[in-house]
Amino acid sequence: MKHLGIEVPVTHLPELDPGYVPLIKFYRAFLADAAKPLDIAVERSGGQVAVYRTKIHGTPEMAQADLYYVERIIKTMLWLYGGYKVYLSGDAGIAASIREIYSARGAQAFDFDYMAHVFEHPFEVVDCAAVPEEKGDPKAIGRHLEGCRIGFDAGGSDRKVSAVVDGEPVFSEEVVWFPKTNSDPDYHYEGIVAALKSAAAHMPRVDAVGVSSAGVYINNRTMNASLFLKVPQELFDAKVKDIYIRAITDTFGDVPYAVCNDGDVSALAGAMNLGENNVLGIAMGTSEAVGYVDAEGRITGWLNELAFVPVDAAPAAMRDEWSGDIGCGVKYFSQDAVIKLAPAAGINLSENLSPAEKLKEVQKLMETEGSPAEGIYRSIGVYLGHSLALYHHFYGFKHVLLLGRVMSGRGGDLILETAKTVLAGEYPELAGQIAVALPDEKARRVGQSVAAASLPAFS
Repeated sequence: MKHLGIEVPVTHLPELDPGYVPLIKFYRAFLADAAKPLDIAVERSGGQVAVYRTKIHGTPEMAQADLYYVERIIKTMLWLYGGYKVYLSGDAGIAASIREIYSARGAQAFDFDYMAHVFEHPFEVVDCAAVPEEKGDPKAIGRHLEGCRIGFDAGGSDRKVSAVVDGEPVFSEEVVWFPKTNSDPDYHYEGIVAALKSAAAHMPRVDAVGVSSAGVYINNRTMNASLFLKVPQELFDAKVKDIYIRAITDTFGDVPYAVCNDGDVSALAGAMNLGENNVLGIAMGTSEAVGYVDAEGRITGWLNELAFVPVDAAPAAMRDEWSGDIGCGVKYFSQDAVIKLAPAAGINLSENLSPAEKLKEVQKLMETEGSPAEGIYRSIGVYLGHSLALYHHFYGFKHVLLLGRVMSGRGGDLILETAKTVLAGEYPELAGQIAVALPDEKARRVGQSVAAASLPAFS
């Protein structure tokens, strides 16, 4: 297949999405004869900087492909590392185009606004002679198991809570809720408090509370999160930024607490489950939540919002309603992926059902051997195999643990099996380096809330 004049060889394609163009395959084909050096850096809070050194063609004939390639790499860096300032060195014309794309009226206005809001700093694109040096600030996370702890995991379709005593879960509960469609932050607050009280009722006391939640959290405060999508900005600032802090302290007083992005907690859950480090955790639920624990067992301080990272180069790739971009992970590794592929599998899902209910309908069909729903999970497995090669290019992980509701049951097993086949067939040099696994069924569903319980350290 061809994209922007570049031949992209692909052997394994999803049966229900034959137009899919794995972005990692495009990158490799693009770089095969690129020769002009170009450096990119992204700066985030505390002066931390991520650097990516690459090449482009630098010819008029390849100008469109060059810009597409650089823009997709920058998009990936912004959502993987996070940042409010992009540095480009090596091509002033591309730098000028990127500045226009990432502007208030540009194609990536969402990213422009989001990063400026999260990091509370104006977004900039800088053309420079040399990009800054790489600088990180990894930190140890979690694994505190002593005492009576509560772990709360806030998902977009359900909320999970666990009571954990000296590292052993004594109670776990899942409750369906609808945070993304509610504009009243009191709805969210009351749901959080109800979950905390439910877990507390099964322990003699509460020593600490850990929270795993979709979104961006800095110093335990909610800077941005899809769970509160409908909450007006004024109410968000007044009641959401400190919602978890208020819920915990209002309910239990002055106990230690920690609030982390659910992706980081999924990686922690993976590391704890495997007894290993250098782990990428991917939770496929309402969205794609991703986190990374490095070789020393630390979190990196990166954003890890791979739901917004592009994985598909197809011009007709599905559009994400929130960011407005196409081909991003949220439509490939979440319940949205199952729903979008259902019609191609000949499965009609009632529009009266919520997304979570639609997923459950497909999962029911998977209980029957030979169901057409199997094509959905094989297709997601193909997406995953190619995308793991893409993710490995940036993370260099050794282990991948797959969590979340989409990975439950036979469907999860089929996704894993297919992804391994794609890795072995398309990326044999990586197949032996990456160990991809599923936790047991109980850990798949509540592992994050148990890991969340281990987040706070006793002072």
